[in-house]
Amino acid sequence: MNAAGLIFSNIHDQSVPQLTHNRTMASVPFGCRYRLIDFALSNMVNSDITKVGIITHDNYQSLLDHIGTGKDWDLARRSGGIKILPPFITSYTSPEANKLYATRLEALMGVMSFIRRCNEDHIVMSDCDAICNIDISEAMKQHEATDADITIIGAHLNGGNYENNTSLISLETDENGKLLGLSRGVPAENAEVSTNIVIVKRNYLVSALNEASSRGYSHFYMDLISKNINKDKFFVYHHTGYYNIIGSL
Repeated sequence: MNAAGLIFSNIHDQSVPQLTHNRTMASVPFGCRYRLIDFALSNMVNSDITKVGIITHDNYQSLLDHIGTGKDWDLARRSGGIKILPPFITSYTSPEANKLYATRLEALMGVMSFIRRCNEDHIVMSDCDAICNIDISEAMKQHEATDADITIIGAHLNGGNYENNTSLISLETDENGKLLGLSRGVPAENAEVSTNIVIVKRNYLVSALNEASSRGYSHFYMDLISKNINKDKFFVYHHTGYYNIIGSL
């Protein structure tokens, strides 16, 4: 697949602070022998994505211990493979604030050098709190067929209590899968939500991040996507299989 991967290792750490006090969401154990990042990595590797950048924040030593060289995913390679993208104080952060990124959009701005150096035409982004097996290559076929700037993989939640989860993004589409609108917060019953697995044209992402930086945007969905929804080509790929998130203790 002509795509590189980006995995956010800690975006939803606050959802389960009891489990992420000394580790990132990505390294929370699942089923005794696995970690949550295994879902994101497997989805990408099984779709022939062989270059994956992992965006870290803090408390990521256990994540490094688990990933190692990437050999378990056939990603221990000289060209491509796993790239750990550690946090740093970026140019958009004021000296007075002196803090690391706080949002998905700020995290992307912090790894612009990785995105620019990629030779692939597309970037596939994923969080680490999702429990799902998704064939990203099928979503990529739709992405290319529609010539979309961004394709969001959407799904219906398979049960769970999400009353306190304010980070869920509900999606509204037409019959062709074109994104018409989105809303943030607890989804309505049977609403389709974003899995936070997103395919985006690399050149479009670079341009959008530059614009977001100049305009002071901070939220990937409510700023970058919502404010361009009538101008750019955004589509949703409907995942019909199992999908759930680790959203509460």
